[in-house]
Formats: sequence, C-alpha cells, structure tokens
Amino acid sequence: MTVELNLPVTVQDVRSFSEANGEPTWFAELRTAALDKAAGLDMPKPDRTNITKWDFMNFPTHTVVSEELTSLDELPEEARGLINLESQENLYIQRNNTPAFIKTSQELADKGVIFTDMLTAVREHGELVQKYFMTEAVKVDEHKLTALHAALVNGGVFVYVPKNVVIEQPLQVVFLNDNAEASLYNHVLVVAEANAAVTYVETYISTVEEAKGQANIISEVIVQDNAQVIYGAVDVLAKGYTTYVNRRARLARDAKVDWALGLMNDSDTISENITHLIGDGSHADTKTVVVGRGEQKLNFTTEVRHWGKNSNGHILKHGVMKDAAQSIFNGIGYIEHGATKADAQQESRVLMLSEKARGDANPILLIDEDDVTAGHAASVGRVDPLQLYYLMSRGISKAEAERLVIHGFLAPVVTQLPIEGVQKQLTEVIERKVR
Repeated sequence: MTVELNLPVTVQDVRSFSEANGEPTWFAELRTAALDKAAGLDMPKPDRTNITKWDFMNFPTHTVVSEELTSLDELPEEARGLINLESQENLYIQRNNTPAFIKTSQELADKGVIFTDMLTAVREHGELVQKYFMTEAVKVDEHKLTALHAALVNGGVFVYVPKNVVIEQPLQVVFLNDNAEASLYNHVLVVAEANAAVTYVETYISTVEEAKGQANIISEVIVQDNAQVIYGAVDVLAKGYTTYVNRRARLARDAKVDWALGLMNDSDTISENITHLIGDGSHADTKTVVVGRGEQKLNFTTEVRHWGKNSNGHILKHGVMKDAAQSIFNGIGYIEHGATKADAQQESRVLMLSEKARGDANPILLIDEDDVTAGHAASVGRVDPLQLYYLMSRGISKAEAERLVIHGFLAPVVTQLPIEGVQKQLTEVIERKVR
C-alpha cells in the first residue's frame, strides 16, 4: 500500500531502507505502521503560531551517505573547536546521516554502558531499545510529525547507563551537517537506570549556508529512581530547514534532570521541551537561551508537569530577537491532582534589539492541587538604557555596551554547559547572531 503524504517516500521506500540497515522485524514494522498512521493524523498546533504554510513534508533525499572520518583532523575548524582533541574518548560524530566516528572508553564498556548510534543500537541492543523507543516519553501517534519521525528515523544516539553506574566525564555527540540536501530524522534515547548518573552533551552544527531538507528531531530521556541526567544541547542548524525539535524526559522517584539548551538555529523552528515528574521527590531544572534574527518564526514551549509529591520544576528562558524575527515563549508549570507539596517556578525574559523584532512570553500555571507552591515571572522589552548609560559612562562604546548586556543576559544558560568547547561555541554563535 502506498500512503499519500505529499512526501517523496512510500511504504516500500521505508521497507527498503529498513532492510538495507538490517533492522529487526519489530522496528521495520514500527516504521511502516507509523507511516500508515501519519496519513490520518493532524499536524501539531503550537500556541499562537500558524504553521499551516510551513513545509514539513518535502525533502530532496531521505538519507545522505557521507565519508567516515579517519581522523578528527578532517573535521571543519568550527567542529574541531568543540572537542578536546587530546582526549577523544566517549565521543560520537554523525556526519549528515552517516555514523562517522565513535570512541568509547574501555572503562565504560566494562561497566555495561552502551553509547552508540541509534541504528546500530536497534540491531545490537534491540530488546532494550524496544522497551523505551517512543513508548513512554513520546508516543508515535501524538501527531503527524511524531509519526513521520518514527517512520523515517535515519540517525541519532542510544545511551544506556546501568544501575549504580556513575559516569564522571560527559558523553559528547556532534551532529555535523555539511550537505545541503541532508534531512535529519535523528532520535536520541538516553536511559539512566536506578542510582545512575550521566552527562550528555550534543551539538548540531551546519557548515552549509542554506539547507533544503527537514529537521525532525526527537530526544527521550528516561531517568529511573534516584538517577541523574544532565542534558546539554546547542542547536546551530542552517537557514532553509523546517525544524521540529521535541525533547522530553520522564522521571521516577527522587530522579533529577538538568536541561541546558542553546537554541540558535537560523531556520523556522518549533521546539518542545517537556518533562514529566512522575515520581515523588523528582526534580527538573530547565534553562534555555534563544537568539532569533532575520525573518525567523520561532515557537518554544517548555513544560514541567508534576505528578509526584514533593516534585520540583524550575524553568528559566532568556531570548534575544533582532531584525524582524518573531518568537513565542510558552512556559507551562502543570501540577496534577495528587502532586501535593509540588513546587513549580518559571521565568521567561525576552530582549528585542530592533523595532520589527517581536517576542511574546506567556507564563502559564495549571494547578489541580491545593497544597503546592507556584510562581512565575515574565518580561519583554528593549535593552535597559540605564545599563547602557552606566557602561558608556565608563568609556565603553554603545555597541560594545549592548554586546556586554546581551552576553550577561544569556550567561545563566551558557555557563551551565558542561564542556568548555561547547560553551565557547555557544558564546561565539551568540556573538555572531547579535552582531
């Protein structure tokens, strides 16, 4: 059967791709069932953003096969700067849709840690992947884009940290896009079993000026009892993509997740970051920075949903808009009935650097329980003239003073990224985008 989706892909195309990758039957069937479901599902409806004319369907090719890297010296300079070249362990690099480089320390392998590309994980660790892949955090049939993602997954990462294993050094992933026709249907799945701890940092980086494909990216983070996950991400995808990013976490008792997200894409973007605090005593700390420019249309939803008692969720979002960029910042603290003693806090602030730029900060508290703590703060405005005056009175030019204010405004997230090279990259991207 051929499903008509206004896509240059059919069920047979999906089957052929699955067969070529040697995927197990369960995953091949998941793909074809997802494509079939996509035909009857609606598009997502992000608040206050009309995406009816956005093209999420068409792309030049599903998969770009690229050369693997024989040495990290073959990386472009901007990608090399992200990596500690003296210590290359626990590093994965995906070039377009090709696993190009991976190195995992023997110590982690001896402890049972799995750190590999997603399609290899499906083949070699199928039972584990099947248990978590789009079963808890994100469901296949939520809407058309999640179903298409499941059908067309062509990259990503699987991280599995067994019970009681604490990984001291960050796991680093670089998604390098150096082909304008590459579409990214990346799936990241991070599982931390009870009492485990891991820091995972990913960077999307484009070396092409303008892309022609799709970026449909989903991350699922499963954090079991008393486990901890730090998830850092810097997205710097080229103009021309239609970008949908969905990062979600599901936490058990006394589990913790820290998100540090630098969302710097030059493409029109819908981004969701949703954390479900299922277990009692679970905790989520979400920090996000955004810079928009040109005529970008951006919609960012950050939600922490409290199900467990004594759960804590904090949201901090800072955005800078320039030129004619338009952004919607939705922050949602949702306390379900029964989540007594929950604490939901959020802060969203947007700076606009030009007359045509627009930023809307929409703090939302949805509370279905009495014995809780909740609060929010939001502001939208121009750079504070008093701050500029103070700096300029010290002999600093207006342009330099504005630059310093912006960097200070975004610093709460930049400084949270746990890899020095990635911090530096985010700082340089901010510098370039607000110049």
